Amino acid sequence: MSNQKSPGARGSDAVKSSLSVEAWAEAALDALATGGLDAVAVEPLARRLGVTKGSFYWHFPSREALLREALKLWERHETIDARAGVEEMTDPYERIVRLFKQANSSYKAGRLYLALAAASDDPAVGEVVKRVSANRLNYLNQCYRALGLSELDARLWSTFAYATFIGNQQVHRDTPEQFPVDEDFRAYFKLMLKTLVPRPGGPVDGEA
Repeated sequence: MSNQKSPGARGSDAVKSSLSVEAWAEAALDALATGGLDAVAVEPLARRLGVTKGSFYWHFPSREALLREALKLWERHETIDARAGVEEMTDPYERIVRLFKQANSSYKAGRLYLALAAASDDPAVGEVVKRVSANRLNYLNQCYRALGLSELDARLWSTFAYATFIGNQQVHRDTPEQFPVDEDFRAYFKLMLKTLVPRPGGPVDGEA
């Protein structure tokens, strides 16, 4: 008897493998952003993607394996990808401005961070959230140091900026009707820059 697969079997394999690991991981992140950790479940994700559970098991042995892949993808988005177009900028002030613009441009990214932070009691999630937060803070610190700030001042300013960024995400999620939009947001963004980024050569300690 021939071992050659029937056209139907080949078609089934094609469907199973047509979705990449990254596509499943992105779908898991979407589910996390809207429903939290419990929303990462095989059957609902398969329905959302329009495939059977067989497609999932083609790539992953378990839900935990998918979660690990999703966390790996999120970490890449929030560190390497977030700095695309930033690191080559030579002006440290403009580099920080670009980071702030990117940080405030995605409502989904903010909801996703807050959902993961809320689930950080899970060891796998907590480890990645802690690593991403430390990476962000360290990079911000480098940017502030490039402005000419001392080690202490750079640490204080970068912590202040990062805490404001997280607070923005919280307000945007919990009371979106009170978060500035359009012209009001542009005015708010200018206020953030004035408050959170000292101009090179200017005062850094609040003194005139």
